[in-house]
Amino acid sequence: MNNNPIATVGDLIAAITTYDPATPIRVATQPNYPMEHTLARVVCTPNDAEGDGTPPTDPPIVWLGIGGQVGYLPRPAADALGWSR
Repeated sequence: MNNNPIATVGDLIAAITTYDPATPIRVATQPNYPMEHTLARVVCTPNDAEGDGTPPTDPPIVWLGIGGQVGYLPRPAADALGWSR
């Protein structure tokens, strides 16, 4: 199992640069009941969270929003993630 978290945008870019850009991307969730989802959006906060034009004081964080559920995670993906029993 990979215990090296992808903690930054740079880590994520480094992790996926070896793959063909046309390759579909999914999010695997729930190791005990593995499901696959599409990605819906990528956003960054804070982005004027107060809504009054005050400059944000918190550090930025990029969020990957889960889209629609595709179905159960295929066994080869669960195996690769170390989630198989």
